Amino acid sequence: MDNLKYFRVSSRQKNCNGDSTWQGGRSRRNMVSPAIMVLTALVVLSWRFVPALFPTQETHSRQAVDLTDPFSWDQVTPSRSLEYHECFDGFSCARLDVPMDWHRQDDKGTRMAIAITRLPAKVPVTDPRYGGAILINPGGPGGSGVAQVLISGRNLQTIVDAAAVPTDTAESEDRYFDIIGFDPRGVNNTTPGFSCFPSLFSQKNWELQAEADGMLGSSVDSFMRNWQRAIALNTGCSQAISTPSESGADVLGEHTNTPPVARDMLEIIERHGEWREIQGGEAQRLHDRSKGYDLEQRILTRTKWQRDKEKLLYWGRSYGTVLGATFAALFPNRVGRIVLDGVVDSDKYYSGVGPEPIRDADAIFDKFALYCDQVGEECPFYAAGGPAAIKQSYQELENALLNSSMSVLPSRSRGPEVATWTDLKSVLRIGVYQPLAGFPFLADIASDLLNGNGEKLADYKHARRSPSCPTDECLAAGPWSSACQVSGQNELYASSAILCSDAEYMQSADEQSFKQHWRSLQELSSSLGDYWSHIRLNCAAWSVKPKWKMPVPVAGNTSYPLLFVNNILDPVTPLQSAKHMHGAFPGSALLQQDSEGHCTLAAPSVCVSTSIRRYFQAGELPAAGTVCDADLKPLLGNPGKMEEERSVRSVDDATLYKALLEEAQRIRGDFPL
Repeated sequence: MDNLKYFRVSSRQKNCNGDSTWQGGRSRRNMVSPAIMVLTALVVLSWRFVPALFPTQETHSRQAVDLTDPFSWDQVTPSRSLEYHECFDGFSCARLDVPMDWHRQDDKGTRMAIAITRLPAKVPVTDPRYGGAILINPGGPGGSGVAQVLISGRNLQTIVDAAAVPTDTAESEDRYFDIIGFDPRGVNNTTPGFSCFPSLFSQKNWELQAEADGMLGSSVDSFMRNWQRAIALNTGCSQAISTPSESGADVLGEHTNTPPVARDMLEIIERHGEWREIQGGEAQRLHDRSKGYDLEQRILTRTKWQRDKEKLLYWGRSYGTVLGATFAALFPNRVGRIVLDGVVDSDKYYSGVGPEPIRDADAIFDKFALYCDQVGEECPFYAAGGPAAIKQSYQELENALLNSSMSVLPSRSRGPEVATWTDLKSVLRIGVYQPLAGFPFLADIASDLLNGNGEKLADYKHARRSPSCPTDECLAAGPWSSACQVSGQNELYASSAILCSDAEYMQSADEQSFKQHWRSLQELSSSLGDYWSHIRLNCAAWSVKPKWKMPVPVAGNTSYPLLFVNNILDPVTPLQSAKHMHGAFPGSALLQQDSEGHCTLAAPSVCVSTSIRRYFQAGELPAAGTVCDADLKPLLGNPGKMEEERSVRSVDDATLYKALLEEAQRIRGDFPL
């Protein structure tokens, strides 16, 4: 969506004002303030009907990549081997040709091109200190690994790499890693893709109307409107992804779920091993010509492709833990190192059996009231009388907006807006997902609304939108043509394609059973109950069935132990889920972080990141029962001051903390899982 537009094919189009934009994004001549950029980054997608409130990917960093980079994925020809090409100023890109149906034996089926972006290690692959390639997934379903590596790759590399800067001659046990992100099937730059709309213009119209309708619980007729919208969209979208491109072709919708993606990961590491051996062979020949023949052929030996035995190095967050656990269960002997952070109960994900994951969401909102009370009047939403008074004040604000929305007059930079209960609930979701960045945002917005001022919320709503009108090429080519589609604009719908295929039980919901499910979630969490109900609603009337289904339980005896990492309070991947999955993989370790929010990167913890580094460097697992503190609490600390304190203690820790702080302050747009 908007936050990923800079990482796609850099073709231009016109927005509805005639300004040139990059991939349907905001005009570069009309940039908003840094503060609004941050707020816009907070949430990019939301419930199916509110495209700017239900994020699926990480937001961009202005310094992450050159926005004018001329690289286009069309320049890369798909290949059955990994053929890397320079891209995005310092990265390498490839398109790996794989079968759509991994179980088809005739080699005549439809092929897919998996988009892959690699941040090279700090040493050549031929160096003895090269540690391998770590694959990453940001969550979703539907998260773009290509975007993640462009945005966060260098920070993740800082965490997993040895602290010492490698020199040309040093020999040590230190290890340095490639970081590889890839776009799963149906997502972003991986092809073939699909669209639920004939053009981006019609998609934007749908999404704006959905935003105006409001989420479940926003009005007495919210169920009726949301149910009707879900049936219309899901029925049509199922048809779009289940229509073969040509006679006899495989159907994309039957092969977008998680097990085929896990098999794609296996292919990526195999082909990377093949590529590594080629690099080693070239380096060995160069060495032998320039320095004399090496009888032991040491470069070639250490880069040798371990055919059908290459091991996976992986770091997955949120839904990425489902993908990682699925890989570990399907291919237990191919596990090298796997870190699963913000752990989804994979058995619950696939079967629907088990406790609902939002059990701790309200406890995180309680922390908002507690921290706001502790800082006193420095918290914009402070109310005398303790945390209970702050919670009551917020509830009264919610009730007031539910009963009567707030009119907001136009400003010089935007038109008139209406601040609604749905808008406030979306800001609350930001807060409980990522308290470090979200709690101050929630306090600021809620305080203004309490004082009858909706301007900040209106500015936020305006800045997150990216209008788009049909181009001349689209009008000439007609609906559903490639000219009417924009790469990467379907992540939200790809999420449903993956999730609803994985969790087939969600497809069968009727009005009565869904209402019962909705009521149970409302009772479980006032913070996220209505929001979380949209996940199942997004699968109502979805009709595509996967060909490769994942059995439960998701478990296995792996060739190397997994490392599970989880916050003690996580709004959608509770600690109990991590404990359940820890028990499913004998020998694995569970590392806890004493903080709130979704995934440990929601708050910096040098302790946790040091453990992750030791795991990748030497395979060292933390001791059973290890609990790490977060280094920064929402609303309570000054990040700059905290960074100074750590720089005095340790230069290595300061470098690590700086990377962690940048990740924590960059709001990630993970899908709820």
